[in-house]
Amino acid sequence: MKLRYKILGVLVILLAVGVLSLALAMSHTSPCGPAPPPPAGATLMKGIVYRCYGSPDVLRYEDIAKPTAADNEVLVKVHGASVNPLDWHYMEGTPYIVRMDAGFGKPTNPRLGVDFAGTVEAVGKNVTRFKPGDEVFGGKFGAFAEYVTVREDRALALKPSNLTFEQAASVPIAAITALQALRDKGQVHPGQKVLINGASGGVGTFAVQIAKSFGADVTGVCSTRNVDLVRSIGADHVIDYTREDFTKGAQHYDLIVDNVGTHSLLEYKRVLNPKGILVMIGSTTPGNWFGWLATPIEALMLSPLMSQKFGMILAELNKNDLATLGTLMQSGKVTPVIDRRYKLSETPEALRYLEEGHARGKVVLTVE
Repeated sequence: MKLRYKILGVLVILLAVGVLSLALAMSHTSPCGPAPPPPAGATLMKGIVYRCYGSPDVLRYEDIAKPTAADNEVLVKVHGASVNPLDWHYMEGTPYIVRMDAGFGKPTNPRLGVDFAGTVEAVGKNVTRFKPGDEVFGGKFGAFAEYVTVREDRALALKPSNLTFEQAASVPIAAITALQALRDKGQVHPGQKVLINGASGGVGTFAVQIAKSFGADVTGVCSTRNVDLVRSIGADHVIDYTREDFTKGAQHYDLIVDNVGTHSLLEYKRVLNPKGILVMIGSTTPGNWFGWLATPIEALMLSPLMSQKFGMILAELNKNDLATLGTLMQSGKVTPVIDRRYKLSETPEALRYLEEGHARGKVVLTVE
């Protein structure tokens, strides 16, 4: 009976997503227009904006209105930010379901970016957790700018004193995704054998270190050029996927965190222990329609028939997990890995590099 309801649920999801995607694809996509004049008397700042969907060519580095903190908000002077695949999806408006949040014909919010770190410049009258001068990090749309406002009760935490602003800015989306995949979906605990597929990327480098902090025996999978990096951040074993296919090996795992989607669910099943768990980070299936749902739906269908569990995670930014990560970084158990640094004005180049898929750790922006 449960399987029947799951199948019915999948069909409903497919129908709904199909209709929605068709509507979004057929919706008019507005051309990029000129920058509107800032509000009269507004204090200005530099920021990255986009007024239509497309490649990094649609991004503009412009003077925009500086925000002010509401009663329950904190105004942060941004010193560093980092780019994520999420930023690329919002910039392109793909897959089309992204436009449910971002806007149909054009972006409703021209600001871009989520991850940031900086110094509190002002607080609203109801704010009690932060004060001017505090060094903080967190996540909020519009982070690719000189200033950002964040609600006190949202994803904002004090920056660990042993991290630079650039390091702290690399944390929110990638590290929270890794933490929630391992702890919440993967139920990791000491002594387990954990494999991180895509161990050298933004999420992967955090996942290796966080899994080690939980006491797991960690295997990282990466390319030849990244073997030393993955070993240096604490992996007990490193597999070079250009020389060895771990799904054909004799080793079995209690938990696999898949960042890159290079194998089928049945291939992963072969190397999972009987009660093992596979956690997929997003989806790497190309396409703007609902092809990206294929693997999650397959997982939903297969899980009731098997002793192993297959699932996907989309991270939820929150202050408690930021604080948890802050503690791990302050203790030295987790250290952000930074590949390249760009100026805020070079955000288009940073996103192009990220999309090439070869970043080792995180790509960050310096806000001067």
